Amino acid sequence: MIHLSQSLAQWPGDTFKVTLKQELEALPPGSLPLHLGTQRGGQADDRSISVLVNTVKEQDNTIKVHIGVFFYEIMGGCSCGDEPPSENTYCEMQANIDKSTAETTFKLLAT
Repeated sequence: MIHLSQSLAQWPGDTFKVTLKQELEALPPGSLPLHLGTQRGGQADDRSISVLVNTVKEQDNTIKVHIGVFFYEIMGGCSCGDEPPSENTYCEMQANIDKSTAETTFKLLAT
């Protein structure tokens, strides 16, 4: 389970979005379900991601954040060289941060 405790500590405040972006980009590879956002059937390479915080809404005990994630998608099986080709990919997700525990779940959104 992902806990975004640094971001929650900044809620509500002017630095929430910046802290959330930094905290998401620092997550270990495999933390975000980016494999659901691949567009050509490749594998998500999330060693270096870039996150956009699009919108933030508070609902009951949850902070709902619409984020965009830029990452690389690796295409297997079509390489003529040593390394398989990759391309920039973008997907949108909703992050749901529990305001009492900082536990965060993610859901892929249609783009």
